[in-house]
Amino acid sequence: MATAAPASLAPRKRPRQARSAATLDAIFEATIQVLLADGTRALTTTRVAERAGVSVGTMYQYFPHKQSLIFALNERYLEVLAAKVEATCRAQIGKPVGEMLAALIATYWRAKTERAEVTRALYRSVVEMDNEALVEAFARRVDAATTAMLESAPDAAFANLPIANLTLVTVIFGTIRNAFERNLSEAAIEALQVELLAMCRAYVGLAQHSAPGQERHQCRHSRESAG
Repeated sequence: MATAAPASLAPRKRPRQARSAATLDAIFEATIQVLLADGTRALTTTRVAERAGVSVGTMYQYFPHKQSLIFALNERYLEVLAAKVEATCRAQIGKPVGEMLAALIATYWRAKTERAEVTRALYRSVVEMDNEALVEAFARRVDAATTAMLESAPDAAFANLPIANLTLVTVIFGTIRNAFERNLSEAAIEALQVELLAMCRAYVGLAQHSAPGQERHQCRHSRESAG
């Protein structure tokens, strides 16, 4: 997810060869290990270089300081997360809307919890950083994927698809992040996911009714059927 990063945070270069990509992978993994062991304040490019097994000079070729390294690490995290959401949305094209929502909830939850300690460390690492560009780039990719998925649902025709999509994505992602940060028990998480899906399904029913004077937005499936 090549992002228009603030000039002070942009990496010096991006890998173009497999060897360079492997070096960068080692640097990112070493950064995660240092963050987990000692936190953001103790993170330095020198410590990361030592743990990654690369020279400080190699490190400097990519990242001039630790802020640019943290920015790139979060960019990588959001790139992977966006790709997982996109893959799920592609797999759900044309399926009933309830199945779409269940798959989206499950995918986002798994992505947040498969390395939970890393997710928490990354949340903490960007508290004082300008990561607006990262968030916007991630949101654009996710919105495009989820909108295309919802538009293909054979059992839903939204009055205002962009708003419906925004509402569903905000509710799903926001609820999951809140649950993750509260470190809920497995039982509470399972119950929450059931209720979240029920809430989203109920909202879909409401979102299919046109507001007075508002042109009804038909999904692609409905248009093709009518034609």
